[in-house]
Amino acid sequence: MADSSIHGGCLCGAVRFAIDPPFQKMIHCHCSRCRKGSGTGHATNLTADAAQLRWLAGEDAISRYELPSAKAFGKWFCRHCGAPLPRLRRNSTLVVIPAGSLDTPPPLTPTDHIFWASRAPWACGSGGLPTHDEYPASW
Repeated sequence: MADSSIHGGCLCGAVRFAIDPPFQKMIHCHCSRCRKGSGTGHATNLTADAAQLRWLAGEDAISRYELPSAKAFGKWFCRHCGAPLPRLRRNSTLVVIPAGSLDTPPPLTPTDHIFWASRAPWACGSGGLPTHDEYPASW
């Protein structure tokens, strides 16, 4: 049977992981925390159940930062190169996967922009995707 896992890792290659589809969603988040955490106008993340994630190498090289004032925001990254890595959402079984950490395109594309009301004034346009000022009520 062929391996349907999507592989990814950090910039320096010290940390490697595999995640098994399906993914729950892929979104662009424009909140100030994601902008600061990614250094970009928005973060593009996928979500999946944490049981779908396997660390293949370098799990001991992961540094974790949980923003104390936030209910769920945190950042996991390689302590060698600083690249963002999948993280377990606090008090949840949900894993948040930075799309840029994947080696190959995932089997879905972004569906929404969230925290659109707090986007940077120089941010990219919506590209026709639905925009939400915060989290959509259905999430």
